[in-house]
Amino acid sequence: MLRYWLCFASAVCLAGHCGANYCRDANLCCPGRDSSCVVQKAHQNAIIEDLTDKPCYCDHACLKLGDCCPDFRETCGVIDCVVSGWGPWSGCDTNCGSGSMERSRRVVQAPAHGGRHCPSLVQRRACQEHRGCSEDSDVPLRDETAMILPGGLSVSRHSNDTVDIRKNLRLRNPDDPESNSHREYCAQFEVTKVSKACHADSDYKALREGNTVCVLCETAALRRDLKWRCSGHGVAGHATRFYALVAPHCHGKWVKAPQNPDKRSNCCTNPDFIFV
Repeated sequence: MLRYWLCFASAVCLAGHCGANYCRDANLCCPGRDSSCVVQKAHQNAIIEDLTDKPCYCDHACLKLGDCCPDFRETCGVIDCVVSGWGPWSGCDTNCGSGSMERSRRVVQAPAHGGRHCPSLVQRRACQEHRGCSEDSDVPLRDETAMILPGGLSVSRHSNDTVDIRKNLRLRNPDDPESNSHREYCAQFEVTKVSKACHADSDYKALREGNTVCVLCETAALRRDLKWRCSGHGVAGHATRFYALVAPHCHGKWVKAPQNPDKRSNCCTNPDFIFV
């Protein structure tokens, strides 16, 4: 919407701004919002047929309203903020468990005369660190989040490795997986909290508050750097988080049982889920 320019057309023309095309020609440059700071290209009584004949403004509000004259920025010295590129990420701010790291950038050119403000100069992201943990520390285990897939995929991965989603994600074990088959284990969890999105997917119907589910840690998901366990299996008696890898917004919390079931039990041979 034009800013009530008809109301000011007469006064503007009397000021000698009719027929001008630019702020420089009209000698206009106004702070804030000033509807009289306008370049009236056509006579007040003229019928505007060409959009280029519409009035344009030379007040700083025109930057937000989008009706500035073409030379407003140059004539009025408008300068947008300019920032440098991001610097490197800092180290994790903890030696054991979850923490955060940050990176920053600096202001190269400060804004002036209504120019665009500077964006955020600091970014932060989460990190996990294990290097400072003692041998018996359970902090990393309690902070990890388990990624899970339906247990049905356990069978398919043995018949055709190309369908194993995890193979395309992160296999950090350089050894032949079959040579570590004796390290496989499964764990039981009591679900304590679950999002509604899990209820909408039949593959995750076992995730109900109060239910006990079995999760298998297969050789392909074993992590050497985690002492041959799967990431996210948690600590007995403590709540940890889980989320479903292929079901958006399906996540929740569960508590690990005190002991792992026997590998030959139905819990392990027919698991509800598998770790990724």
